[in-house]
Amino acid sequence: MEKKLDFIKGEILIIDKPLEWTSFDVVHKIRNAIKRKLAVKKIKVGHAGTLDPLATGVLVVCTGKMTKQIDQFINESKCYDGIIQLGATTPSFDLETPVDNVFPNKEFSVKDIDILAKSFLGEQFQEPPLFSAKKVNGKRAYELARKGENIKLAPKLINIHEIFLELINEQQLSFKISCSKGTYIRSIARDIGKRLGVGGHLIKLRRTKSGSFDLADSISIEDCIKIIEC
Repeated sequence: MEKKLDFIKGEILIIDKPLEWTSFDVVHKIRNAIKRKLAVKKIKVGHAGTLDPLATGVLVVCTGKMTKQIDQFINESKCYDGIIQLGATTPSFDLETPVDNVFPNKEFSVKDIDILAKSFLGEQFQEPPLFSAKKVNGKRAYELARKGENIKLAPKLINIHEIFLELINEQQLSFKISCSKGTYIRSIARDIGKRLGVGGHLIKLRRTKSGSFDLADSISIEDCIKIIEC
């Protein structure tokens, strides 16, 4: 990123999204920095695939005329790694909400986990989390879920290209997943817990790849702002 950037003509910025930032927070920060630098009132900036606040990793941000390619980038496969906590569930399938159910411990063999992983491969219908940005009657599902409203989200067709699971200990699984757009890793954590009969929720998530954009190509939001301002 040493070349002079042209944010109006369009740039692709690969950001390592910080923990607890929303994807919009990143876009907002970058947009404001560019507006200040160029002394303009408006500049198109958007991201190619939302990451939850509790997730980190590759967030593709496009500026100017490059925003026309956002749909193309969104449609590309994604790769993730992280950790699933077994033995307990949460309404959001991650750490955003407190534990609502606890289950007795079970022992699993490496073979059990390998068979489980293989069962997730390929096309399948997945039920999105209630705590998601999906729209229900014009409102975000998470807004209704936080109010305690009983809503049902239609299952969506996804594709798990590759999945690797490994027991860290009796109550934690590490994973690596390559999947199609629209796949909710939180829902996979929920489903893994269900199939093992012990419940489960996501406690760590990192996007390592988005299409051809790799984590090794990413920069921090702080470094990105410095590059814009220089």
